[in-house]
Amino acid sequence: MMYSSRRKPVLYFKEEKRFPWSSWRCSRCSVFQLFGLCVFLVLVSLLWLQLTCSGDMSSSQRSSAPCPPPAPCPHRVPGPEPDPSGWGPHKLALIVPFRERFEELLVFVPFMHSFLNKKKIRHKILIVNQLDHYRFNRASLINVGYLESGNDTDYLAMHDVDLLPLNDALDYGFPSDGPFHVASPELHPLYHYKTYVGGILLLTKKHYKMCNGMSNRFWGWGREDDEFYRRLKKADLQLYRPTGITTGYKTFQHIHDPAWRKRDQKRVATQKQEQFKVDPDGGLSNLMYSVESQQEMTINGAPCTIINTKLECDQEKTPWCLLG
Repeated sequence: MMYSSRRKPVLYFKEEKRFPWSSWRCSRCSVFQLFGLCVFLVLVSLLWLQLTCSGDMSSSQRSSAPCPPPAPCPHRVPGPEPDPSGWGPHKLALIVPFRERFEELLVFVPFMHSFLNKKKIRHKILIVNQLDHYRFNRASLINVGYLESGNDTDYLAMHDVDLLPLNDALDYGFPSDGPFHVASPELHPLYHYKTYVGGILLLTKKHYKMCNGMSNRFWGWGREDDEFYRRLKKADLQLYRPTGITTGYKTFQHIHDPAWRKRDQKRVATQKQEQFKVDPDGGLSNLMYSVESQQEMTINGAPCTIINTKLECDQEKTPWCLLG
């Protein structure tokens, strides 16, 4: 009978115990005979032990000389090891201003995670979700993303959720020389004017802070990126754009459908005039918000962080944060 190696069965039998000396009659054995037997066994054991040790000693004498001790390891100066896999030292915070765009989000997160992994760009995707009852404020949400992105990232991408890069030659690397406008006017499917910097813009955190972030006065759709272009010039930052891209207006896929998802393009009260003005002081310095919660989630295996945010509005300065 064979049994599994994991379990060994224990069988119990009722059997009378018998020993080879059970037939002896101890009464017939004298004390001296038992003592002599013990002494004999001890002498035999000692003789066997001596023969064994002498054999080991002779074999060790016949063996070669002992190996020298290994040489000590050379001293190594502690420091970061080079990354052999080709992933660079920088990490991107992909900031997505968001409100009620779940269909696009389900496509965007897995697509961008795969795209950036293919380019070996370390990253984390931050979805800054606006929960309050005010009008959508893309610029303020990007400011929130910058402040909540953590110390493990050193540059950011201001990225629309409805714009997907289709050309692998597009550069999402660290923009050390200056802001890099990935969705440049000659490539974006909709916006082609020279001062356009919306859609997808990369900046180091240092450069974003030099601009004091983006203005918080733009409630509703549009204008905030045009004002940010002026901030870049004011901070003496050189704007860079892609070169050598031959796919033209097919470089990106725009997945927004304006037929069923209307943009909030209303201009109310003094917003029509005031929103065209440059905001000299507003930005990171006067941002008012609270984070209700942060949730880690995966969409088709792609990780992202949802930052549920409530913005605050100074209605004396920007009464158009509310409609009506």
